[in-house]
Amino acid sequence: MGAKKRGGIVYSTDPNFIYERENVPSESLSPGQQLLYIWLESKGRNGKTVTIIRGFTGSNNDLDKLGGEIKRTCGTGGSVKDGEIIIQGDFRDKIITYLSAKGYKTKRAGS
Repeated sequence: MGAKKRGGIVYSTDPNFIYERENVPSESLSPGQQLLYIWLESKGRNGKTVTIIRGFTGSNNDLDKLGGEIKRTCGTGGSVKDGEIIIQGDFRDKIITYLSAKGYKTKRAGS
C-alpha cells in the first residue's frame, strides 16, 4: 500500500503504532448502486493500451472476483491493483456490455 493511501504515513518509530485503514468497506454495494468508470490508457505502459475500471466500492475479494470474470469475458490478461481492474487491450465496449448485463452502471471516462 502506498503512502498516499495511508494518509502520508510512511514509517512510525512508535512500536505500538497500528495503522487503521479507513474507508475500506467489508461488504460490497449491490451492482445497481455502483457507477464504474471505464478508462483507456497507454501512458507509462511502453505504448501498450490497457482498459481500466475504477470506482468499485466493496471488498477486495469481490473486486478480485469481478476482475477475474472480466478477464475471462475479454479473453485476455490483466490485474487488480489499488482498487482498479486493469485489462490488457482496448475492451471498453465489451466490458461496458458485460457490466451493464450484471446490473452495474458504467460511464466512459478519460481518453
